[in-house]
Amino acid sequence: MSASELSSGCLLVFARAPVAGATKTRLIPALGAEAAAQLSTRLLHRTLKTACDYPIELWCTPSADHPVFDECERSFRLERRVQQGGDLGARMAGALEDALRRASWALLIGTDCPELTAADLHQAASALQDGADAVLGPAADGGYYLIGLRRARTDLFLDMPWGTERVLRETRRRLHESGCRWFELPVRWDLDRPEDLAHFNYLFPPEGVTVC
Repeated sequence: MSASELSSGCLLVFARAPVAGATKTRLIPALGAEAAAQLSTRLLHRTLKTACDYPIELWCTPSADHPVFDECERSFRLERRVQQGGDLGARMAGALEDALRRASWALLIGTDCPELTAADLHQAASALQDGADAVLGPAADGGYYLIGLRRARTDLFLDMPWGTERVLRETRRRLHESGCRWFELPVRWDLDRPEDLAHFNYLFPPEGVTVC
């Protein structure tokens, strides 16, 4: 994909400020609040490095004011924005709607998938550029680590059972019922829960994370 084709789209990265006790909360029982926040920062940096071929919009919550976000803006080609909306679905729908007013396609990712590769992003962008209505990156836990669209689709995000194994299945159902053509990337693992840590030992060796 050429530079001009890349510039026709938009890559959104959703990130929570790495505040101890308020981020990666499901990992706190295993890591402790400070280590969970540090891991959140490392995951953010890893995601931004993976996505550095693209103009990145870093969609922050609860605000864009945090020293880690300042450092990211100095180190990467990105623009900071603030997530708006009551729940995750509303925030995702709003961010994609905003981006698709300015771009012909948009990809949205979080920072919880260390297995995400630059090749995944290029595949997703190419699929949208070639006419797919949507792209999904299926997660092993039944959710997804990436979604891409060529037009805003509020219906894919509202009344969704976020945080459950039903998210991917329900998203596929809604895409199918609306007659959409979509492309799926390889299944990847997210890093959300204490039991996920063992899967990522090759990325985060034991000396890098202090388990309580």
